[in-house]
Formats: sequence, C-alpha cells, structure tokens
Amino acid sequence: MIMAAPVKKRDVQRNFEDRSSDDDDHNSSNSEDNEKESLEEQGMEIQVDFEGRNPLDPDYHGIKTLLQQLFLKAHIDLGGLTDLIISQNYVGSVVKQSEDLNESDDEDSDINDVFGITTVINLSSGQNYPCIQQLRDLLRQLANEHATDAANTMIKDVLENDSEALGLLINERFVNIPAQISVPLLENLISEIKRANNKKMPFNFSYYILICKLYKTEDKKLEKKLKHKKKDNTEEPAILWSNPEEEIFAEEATISFEFSVEKESDSGLSGTWTETDDEMIPYRRVLLFEATKLQPIIDKIKNHIS
Repeated sequence: MIMAAPVKKRDVQRNFEDRSSDDDDHNSSNSEDNEKESLEEQGMEIQVDFEGRNPLDPDYHGIKTLLQQLFLKAHIDLGGLTDLIISQNYVGSVVKQSEDLNESDDEDSDINDVFGITTVINLSSGQNYPCIQQLRDLLRQLANEHATDAANTMIKDVLENDSEALGLLINERFVNIPAQISVPLLENLISEIKRANNKKMPFNFSYYILICKLYKTEDKKLEKKLKHKKKDNTEEPAILWSNPEEEIFAEEATISFEFSVEKESDSGLSGTWTETDDEMIPYRRVLLFEATKLQPIIDKIKNHIS
C-alpha cells in the first residue's frame, strides 16, 4: 500500500541519525527527546510517498528504535521483541519511504529507514518468549502502581485468563508522520489478523491493550492557553497526543490509566527552547478495549481525519 503524506524531512533524518549508539538507555532518552523536539520545531513540509510492507530482517534496528521511544527504560528485551515482530511478519507492517528512481543519491539512504511499525503481539502466557513475560510483568506493575482498583483488577484478570487472549497493539511512528497514515495500516492489520485466524494461528483476541504517548505542560499560563471547554462549560487541560488518532482509541477504551515518564528522559526541553520556555512532560496512557471495537475505532478515525 502506498501512502502520501507531508513530513518535516529534516526531523525524520535527525531521528535516524541518533540510532548510531548501541546503548539502550542512551537511545531511550534520545528517542523521547528527539520526539519532543519534532513536536515543537518548525520546518518546511515536503510531500513524501510512504509504503507499508511486512517487516524484514533489515528493518531490525529501525523497529527497535521505534520500540525504544515507546518503552524508554522499561525492563523489556526490545531486541527479542523486535525479533518476534519480524518472525511473525505475516501480521503487521513497517512504514518505508517509497523508492523514487528520480531522487538524488543523497536521498537513497532514506529508502531503507523505518518510519513506523503497526502490529500486534499475543500476550497470552502460553507464548513462550522472555520478552512476552517481561511485558506481562510490566503491565501488572504499572497497573498496580497507577491504575484504579477496578482497572487494576481487570488488567490482572485479562492477563490471567488465557481463554480470552490479549493482544498488545503497537502503533508507533515518528511524530512528524501525520495521523492519516494510520488508517490503511490499521485496516491492513485487521485483514492480516483475520487471515492468520483462518489458518488457526494465535491471533484470535478478545481484548487489545495499547500504550499511548502523550504530553502535558507544567506551566499554568500555557496550560490555560491549551485548555478547552467540555459540554458542561467546565475547563480541563488539553493533551498533546504523539499519535493524534490514539485519542479516539482512548474514547472507546474499557479502562485506562496513565503515568509520567519524565524521569526516564533527559529533559523536557529541546531544540531552540530557552530556560524560560515551558516544559512538556511526557506521559504514557495504557488503554484496554474489546477486540470487537477495533474496526469501529478505525472507522471513527477515518471519519475524524477525512
């Protein structure tokens, strides 16, 4: 599938330049800071054609970088998780720049870069991979620390009930890639899940869990500017979503909880900001929703961004 979208090319290139380090902790901090820089930095938009295709071995480092910007310093074997994603490449897509024979040699390196990954991982306990057990443990820990009692109980029940399989939906891309690209990627994922189920593969999910990236500000003046009114005319702080379509997922979630990851990144300030500028605090929001809601959510996203 081919998708055209305007992007800030220099932001994309800078994100990939930061992949050179092999230190996971260093990469985790850089991934978060690079994303915040892209969120705030102004740049010239250019039209770029992207294509979604099945993950392959050469995509390893690109996929791992995207996972690092989501999980930061969480104790997850991201290399093992990346290997798992590639091994089940009949489900899921990576976003690549479409090859253009008319482009200059300087642009050729971009063609092999991974700009996004959309896939699903079976989190059932029967999946005998260390990274799966680490993900299950992480979700239990996060729910215990940050969720309400009711949400914590439901997360644990879903994790322990293998008769109703739980899928981890991964919807990662660099921040300058617009939300429109999510629709064909998610629709393709649903089709691939159906084909896998027809072949009796373990993708018959009852629930999905999605970890979203979002940002809030500590400065009250900027927060006042960002506020929006609810139907009852009361005000609440607006949220800056890294992937805007995930706000619709949040609206349809059965349960959710969130937590700050400020201490897992070097700083909330980046780019040309000064010390007097406002600090954007990174958060993660965990959403649990019924698998039957995935198609209606995609339809809602399609209507929202059209």
